[in-house]
Amino acid sequence: MALHELAGKPAPHNILVNIPRLVSSYYSVKPDPQNPAQRVGFGTSGHRGTSFNGTFNENHILAVSQAVAEYRAEQGITGPLFIGMDSHALSEAAWITALEVLLANGVDVQVDKGRGYTPTPLVSHAILNHNKGRTESLADGIVITPSHNPPQDGGFKYNPPSGGPADTNITKVVQERANQLLENGLDGVKRISFEEAFKAATPFDFVTPYVEQLKEVIDIDAIKQAGVKIGVDPLGGASLETWQVIRDHYGLDLTIVNERIDANFSFMTVDKDGKIRMDCSSPYAMASLIGLKDQFDIAIGNDPDADRHGIVTRDGIMNPNHYLAVCISYLYQHRDWNADMGVGKTLVSSSIIDRVVAALGKKLVEVPVGFKYFVDGLQGGTIGFGGEESAGASFQRFDGSAWSTDKDGIILGLLAAEILAKTGKSPSEHYRDLEAQFGATAYSRMDAEANAAQKKVLSNLSPELVTATTLAGEPILAKLTRAPGNNEPIGGLKVVTENAWFAARPSGTEDVYKIYAESFKGPEHLQQVMTEAREVVGAAFKAAGL
Repeated sequence: MALHELAGKPAPHNILVNIPRLVSSYYSVKPDPQNPAQRVGFGTSGHRGTSFNGTFNENHILAVSQAVAEYRAEQGITGPLFIGMDSHALSEAAWITALEVLLANGVDVQVDKGRGYTPTPLVSHAILNHNKGRTESLADGIVITPSHNPPQDGGFKYNPPSGGPADTNITKVVQERANQLLENGLDGVKRISFEEAFKAATPFDFVTPYVEQLKEVIDIDAIKQAGVKIGVDPLGGASLETWQVIRDHYGLDLTIVNERIDANFSFMTVDKDGKIRMDCSSPYAMASLIGLKDQFDIAIGNDPDADRHGIVTRDGIMNPNHYLAVCISYLYQHRDWNADMGVGKTLVSSSIIDRVVAALGKKLVEVPVGFKYFVDGLQGGTIGFGGEESAGASFQRFDGSAWSTDKDGIILGLLAAEILAKTGKSPSEHYRDLEAQFGATAYSRMDAEANAAQKKVLSNLSPELVTATTLAGEPILAKLTRAPGNNEPIGGLKVVTENAWFAARPSGTEDVYKIYAESFKGPEHLQQVMTEAREVVGAAFKAAGL
């Protein structure tokens, strides 16, 4: 895709969203349950959409909240429900709706004591803290966020007592019940006034326990003693207060470079496609912080719900795949974890991770896209680290117990400072060492057109439909439609050779499929892999009669 002319530049006024109209559309636009696009749909990160086109509206949240209340009652989940929201405009509206329904159903809802914003990892941390050592009165949670998506978007995700994103067995139940409620004109939805609901909700301090326990997962003393100079940009998101308290509680040399909360995110520089998107792994969205890189030893960005991290060193912004490899290399040499703890990665993450893990003598656990596939491993202690190429990861406390079973962009940011403090080298310098040892990689992602029928074929592809025997001049070693780490369907295809691979997955929202590819033989070979990937998928479509 061609780079937009505004990429990396301050957002002009004419692309800002009309926030009053966005919020009024949340209430006034009624989704049509007969329109597939306007039904409740849980993807890898919950239900998402925008109020303008009837994909994220009050009726959706009424239905989903009722479905969640019924699900937890059916499962005997009787403990508190921790609810958080980020700073997107639709998040607060959805938060109000959710409270009206949950409290009407008698749920003990725990809300931020100052009615503030709550990062995703703090909700997960609160759930795990509450449930530790318990077998009854277990807690669960909801986070209202569309992650790094543009200002007009809204999102709603449910975290069961495991603390991480709900798996498909749960989301299918919630989704089906929510759509049934939509079809029945919301008959069956219980609701009280917001005034009643807010009075009945329990104020909860999400920030203090999280900050005070950070020493159980990060060597804060080493960061402080080394005098690491840290810059932080919350990108107008929910992590602002948490970073302020971290700075003040530990006395770190930490500067928050942007303390603005603005539902339009008008302070952002524009992403590569000309949209405002709070993607902390994008060099275009992170242009402002990158411009300050020489003022700090480590600079950290988070998306609005702080489940993603962006790491900037004096060399510039790190590629998320590169940073994951550095984290794994460092953690498994600087944590006294159980020797059997494996390393979790998604199948579209860089293969340099495979080589790092092999050199460490650890087990690689490769799973489909979606952090939900790391939850059991983190909770059960069978993996020490789980990460995905889209800059989301979490890892265990020093004692090997779970810290967060959802992505935590805050500890991943602080880990960069710890790495520098303990080794005297920045994460980007460490990556150069890994590259010298394991080889340099070229990595890319692109979209290719696909209609609904083709996307369905790709989602349910069998290896037998792939007839190619070579890829970019190398013999094909594996044709995967299930992830090696847990045998779950990957919803697409991954083809592997000795020095390259590609993965193809259909988009859940657009008429395209996504191609991810990597080569250890350089950019030209990568382009050949990308070209042949389209040919391989096209041949599979043809074999299926499309």
